[in-house]
Amino acid sequence: MRLVFFLVTVLSFFSCLSQEEKLAKKYTIDASPFYGSVLRHNPSISHLITNHPDGVILSFNKKTFGQEEWERAYNYPDVGYSFIYQNMNNSTLGEHYGFFLHYSLYYLKRNLQLRIGPGISYNTNPYDKETNFRNNAYGTSIMASVYFMLNYHKENMYKGLGFKAGLSLIHYSNGSFKSPNTSTNTLAFNAGFVYDLSGGKEIPYKEKVTKLKFKESVKYNVALRAGINSSDVEGMGQYPFYVVSAYADKRIGRKSAFHFGTDIFFSRFLKEYIRFQSISFPENNVSADTDYKRVGVFVGHELFINKLSVTTQLGYYVYYPFDFEGRMYNRLGLKRYLGDKVFAEFTLKSHAANAEAFEFGVGLRF
Repeated sequence: MRLVFFLVTVLSFFSCLSQEEKLAKKYTIDASPFYGSVLRHNPSISHLITNHPDGVILSFNKKTFGQEEWERAYNYPDVGYSFIYQNMNNSTLGEHYGFFLHYSLYYLKRNLQLRIGPGISYNTNPYDKETNFRNNAYGTSIMASVYFMLNYHKENMYKGLGFKAGLSLIHYSNGSFKSPNTSTNTLAFNAGFVYDLSGGKEIPYKEKVTKLKFKESVKYNVALRAGINSSDVEGMGQYPFYVVSAYADKRIGRKSAFHFGTDIFFSRFLKEYIRFQSISFPENNVSADTDYKRVGVFVGHELFINKLSVTTQLGYYVYYPFDFEGRMYNRLGLKRYLGDKVFAEFTLKSHAANAEAFEFGVGLRF
């Protein structure tokens, strides 16, 4: 899925500290076995929900103590790496081996942990039209993945050893890079241990400064996104797509901005899908000459962290000559600023829970 982009973007979390700040480093490791169920988000995967998957989440974490402003703004989060092994306990679905970069936020006096981890996973038994035709969830071995963890998290209960327990949600999808791609979502209960590699040595947090007012005028953005995807029709092939976007954003504080703008979509897979519909289903009265381009307007939100931000957008097609998955669409992604004006981004465009494409983009904010 060419998700190496994640390895570039999230590395922005690991800032270089000065010589006197090197003493304020602390690392922890944790292990959380889990047991759960595959959610039935689409009726077409009902035949695959036969057993309860299980596995383990292993993580390496770097603690932050407020050396940089964004660390204090987000209540001293952790950044780190995770490995997830998941056995789907279904011979059709196989097993997963995933690597993730994660970000952990803390609440309720640091006893409640919310972790978000985007990454990439290898599946051992993807779809094959001859040997594994029942697997309509995974069309490729290499898949994008993301996991969420909401845990009671208590560190250093005894000589650096702590405990954590709660719920995890693990998602696997190839973003319609290659059909089929129904994807899976596993909701699981996890419980395990966390260990402080310093043995529980306490390091003071830098005090938060008084909240400052943040003012910025309206900014304008242009972005070009591209990638490869396919329709849900097996064997139709993969085609390039391009998206041109223009939008305005208004910062409303240190962390947030709102978006309003428009997208123009040039999706070659949709052109081929229209042609397929016109030939295979003449009763639907679809013309092979129907325009495959779409134009949408959207509103959105951007959460600024450091040089990295998280974007969410909700759109509506105002030019929609062919009905495909409905007029509403949504987008979720990561953006990495490469200076004051230039940014790179990786986004997932979907129609509700149905992924259409992973988008790789560059843009300008001025």
